[in-house]
Amino acid sequence: MPDKEFIAADVNPTIENGSVSWEAPSNIALVKYWGKKENQIPANPSLSFTLKNCKTTTKLNYVKVTEAHQNSEEITFEVIFEGVKKESFKPKIASFFKRILPYCAYLKHFRFEIISENSFPHSSGIASSASGMSALALCVMSLEKSLFPEMSDDFFNKKASFLARLGSGSAGRSIKGNMVVWGEHKDVLLSSDYYGIEYPLKTNAVFKDYQDTILLVDKGIKQVSSTVGHDLMHGHPFAEARFKQANDHLSELIPAFADADLETFIKIVESEALSLHSMMMSSDPYFLLMKPNTLALIHKIWEKREQSGIPVCFTLDAGANVHMLYPSANKEEILEFVKNELVVYCENGHYICDEVGEGAKML
Repeated sequence: MPDKEFIAADVNPTIENGSVSWEAPSNIALVKYWGKKENQIPANPSLSFTLKNCKTTTKLNYVKVTEAHQNSEEITFEVIFEGVKKESFKPKIASFFKRILPYCAYLKHFRFEIISENSFPHSSGIASSASGMSALALCVMSLEKSLFPEMSDDFFNKKASFLARLGSGSAGRSIKGNMVVWGEHKDVLLSSDYYGIEYPLKTNAVFKDYQDTILLVDKGIKQVSSTVGHDLMHGHPFAEARFKQANDHLSELIPAFADADLETFIKIVESEALSLHSMMMSSDPYFLLMKPNTLALIHKIWEKREQSGIPVCFTLDAGANVHMLYPSANKEEILEFVKNELVVYCENGHYICDEVGEGAKML
């Protein structure tokens, strides 16, 4: 099994205490992951832009516990999110620790304090679980690196993605690279269901600093979690067709990235966004995460593209907010468009200016 390589030896650490901090970005999927198998294995491959400004900063403080306090089943920890203790976050993190313990047995020798903050609204469809879980996974890997200093950077990043995936599937795409593929795909060498890899194929320079202006339609917590949505793909009447579509779309994007074929890029990216939400609307039970202003913004973007010829397009994550994607050469005109015509559709006029970034970094 591919996961065997990630099992760390159970050592009794000589380290008594310490801390480590990482900053990890969110990402926006161009080819969407929706539906998963056991152990956070994706039902289809996905591909994402790594973002630069939407990120989570996490500090992990650790203290070695006495042998009498070690528990092989549960890790002791506290969570402080944006200055406030968050008991509501603990079940998900406890589940994460339980999932990764077979690969990181050394964790049972410590108790932890997790101090975290976001640069963007939590739980509003900007993949906060992706940046949050990847930041935590990277902190865990820094602890592991201190115990096993011979570890290579490549293995460090690969296992960080592997662990992050066990906390949140999309978190595996928030480790390294400006574009990341997660999920095995016939046209992407070394792609894996177990971790994300940097997109390894030719990419035109226009995509290296692609812009993502996030129009915040609704900054509240989503009515239906992504976890519930993924589960509803089991037995979904259109699931197999959707999984095939995602594979085909990724294949079609490969020459589009190489040749800067923005027409094909736009067609696939928008189709993927609408396909994602159509799966939600045709689930049993069905649900709808788009809001009236989501649709209004989509129509405004289409109208702008038609009238100006600017290759601007939209995508959506599992929420109401609209990610508006466009080349950096068009940034000035698009931001004027946002200020003059789109802010009226945003909650309190709020939007985030972001762009493609390089991945996580240690602080």
